[in-house]
Amino acid sequence: MFLALKEIKKEKFRSGLIIVMIVLISYLIFILTSLALGLARENTDAINSWGVEKMTLSSTANVDLRQSFLTSKQTGTLTKNEAYLGETPVVAEAKGHQQQSALFVGLKANQFIARNIKLESGHWIKHSHEVVADTSLKLKGYKLGDKFKLADDKTKFTIVGFTKNAKLNVTPVLYGQLATWRKLRGITMGPVASVVASKNSQYHNPRSGTKTYTRQQIINKLPGYQAQILTFVLMIGFLMIISLIIIAVFLYILTMQKLPNYAVLRAQGIPSKVLVSATISQSLILVASGLVIGTVLTAITGLIIPAQVPMAFDMPILTAVGLGILIMALIGSLIPVRTVLKVDPVSVIGG
Repeated sequence: MFLALKEIKKEKFRSGLIIVMIVLISYLIFILTSLALGLARENTDAINSWGVEKMTLSSTANVDLRQSFLTSKQTGTLTKNEAYLGETPVVAEAKGHQQQSALFVGLKANQFIARNIKLESGHWIKHSHEVVADTSLKLKGYKLGDKFKLADDKTKFTIVGFTKNAKLNVTPVLYGQLATWRKLRGITMGPVASVVASKNSQYHNPRSGTKTYTRQQIINKLPGYQAQILTFVLMIGFLMIISLIIIAVFLYILTMQKLPNYAVLRAQGIPSKVLVSATISQSLILVASGLVIGTVLTAITGLIIPAQVPMAFDMPILTAVGLGILIMALIGSLIPVRTVLKVDPVSVIGG
């Protein structure tokens, strides 16, 4: 460690360049990871807030809540562990506001999903043309008491409450009454809900024309969700590999430039393991310094980033990513070790 610190102090400019490179790579990886987490959460926040484990849809819905319609015969008698849910895409139109795409989710107030939803402000729905909206609508200029139209319904809806984390497939959710969902869908008889959701992980609906899925199966089938996650995972993976290559190349060049120094140390009887330890320690110190600065920049970004940008800073995940970069640096530092071990004082000094 001492030898590594002396080398870094002597080669301030070169060491500084490596640290700057690590800062840029780590900062980019941290930001991409946060964007991936943010997008993932905006796809699934609403489902995760419902507290459900299993969901029964019509077998012809292709695991799409919007395309599912269940009759009372298909749902059967519900227990306290089950709840009805109706979903339909809508467009909110209000004077002085741009049109806003949203998902209307109809619920029954006495069932567990409605009780699990925590309000940031306002109150829960009491009448058919009242809604509780996702807080992202506040950024669009909406506030409590605002009125807007949905679909072809002539009666205006009123925002009576706001709730956090109510997005599904990156679209804000409007919670209303289940009867209102039936009206928006033009249903006068037959289907009673889109979904029967259960908080019981052992729940299964055996009735004809239905199929039961786990929450994760529903999430995985959300349009574009898997493609988004896979894209970010590949990007982060490639950046990890690139960081390994860059670190290895820089360290190899530095090692080759220091071969005469290592040769002198070997001639003085310094063991090879000391030189190898110095090479690895130098790599870890430089990368750790870059990671610390990259983390600080990421924290600052989190404070100043606009609320509209879907970013989520999850410390355990970001810590794991940081450790991954550190491991890549360790692997990269092992590449020039072979050169250090094979250095011949006579050939280097004599040459």
